[in-house]
Amino acid sequence: MWLAKPVYEALPFCYIGSGCCALAASAWAENPYWSEGLFVAGLAGLVAGLVLLLKRRGYRGSRSRKRFEEAG
Repeated sequence: MWLAKPVYEALPFCYIGSGCCALAASAWAENPYWSEGLFVAGLAGLVAGLVLLLKRRGYRGSRSRKRFEEAG
């Protein structure tokens, strides 16, 4: 599945934003099951977004022109 570049670049921030919203909602949820579920979903969203950001940064750093010239 191919995504447009703006959508692809925005995905980690969407994951982080939805994770923050779910964590905030878990604080206000009255039902303990909803609260726990929202907390887990929020934590998963935050971790997924951060992992994507760091993996992309690492890959792009390894493929940069400066690194390529240093290795050669």
